[in-house]
Amino acid sequence: MPDISVVVPVFNEEESITELTHWISRVMKDHGFSYEVVFINDGSTDNSWGVINSLAGEFEEVKGLNFTRNYGKSAALDAGFQKVSGDVVITMDADLQDSPDEIPGLFAMVKEGGFDVVSGWKKERHDPISKTIPSKFFNAVTRWISGIKLHDFNCGLKAYKLKVVKNIQVYGEMHRYIPLLAKWNGFPKIGEKIVQHQSRKYGYSKFGIERFLNGFLDLISVSFVHRYKKKPMHFFGLLGTLSFFSGFVITCWLIFQKVYGLSKGLQVREITDQPLFFLALVALIIGVQLFVTGFIAELMTSNQSKETEYKIDEEINFDY
Repeated sequence: MPDISVVVPVFNEEESITELTHWISRVMKDHGFSYEVVFINDGSTDNSWGVINSLAGEFEEVKGLNFTRNYGKSAALDAGFQKVSGDVVITMDADLQDSPDEIPGLFAMVKEGGFDVVSGWKKERHDPISKTIPSKFFNAVTRWISGIKLHDFNCGLKAYKLKVVKNIQVYGEMHRYIPLLAKWNGFPKIGEKIVQHQSRKYGYSKFGIERFLNGFLDLISVSFVHRYKKKPMHFFGLLGTLSFFSGFVITCWLIFQKVYGLSKGLQVREITDQPLFFLALVALIIGVQLFVTGFIAELMTSNQSKETEYKIDEEINFDY
């Protein structure tokens, strides 16, 4: 069982992988850590997998997973988390913008500081303003909604206790919210460390401005799933009951008006001629549909499986 497992998602980063591996190796040797590096090739179209194969022959600590196609960063991290065995798990990007020199400090915060999760904070960033301004706004909203006081949720450089990564499932685009997933799964000790942000040395960023919009949608999704995943009837059933009850009350009122008017000898419009009748009908139908949706969701939840969304084509250097 190594001291540290480093998980590195890779997508078209053939130029930087070799330099990153030697940099990690140098840091680990200088501080006397036993370690493993798990590269997850996320459907790269360049020679990234070939480079990982070559590095695995040179370094026994290097291990690799090769996806059949591009599944995204969350899937890559989840696959890596399932394979690692280190006492502390470090995640970082493959583009050399995350500095391996930060690993000893992150390790110390987890082992000696008692944190379950430590997130990096790129306080001084080497990115264009088109990325930094939306990022600040995104992080501010995420702090407000999640209640977790981190400055940089999207920083790829993070450290975890092994038991944390083994007890969370990262899917979709939820890699931005791993601290939130950890907190909800019973690991509330979340810290932050200012880390160095390197300028991109090779290639170009694989993420566009759309990641911020997707980030907000993911935040809404993960918040909803956390609250109602186990009891979807609490959400759909409540809305369905309110809608059905509203329709029922309106219908009773229309019938009362009709009966009362006839008893007084008054001319009363037909119930079906009144707009309220159709409003009540719609409310009743929607109420039934929401209630049935909640019931079906309950059945699906009770029988759900935890199959992974990604497929692994090859593995390197894994003997377990």
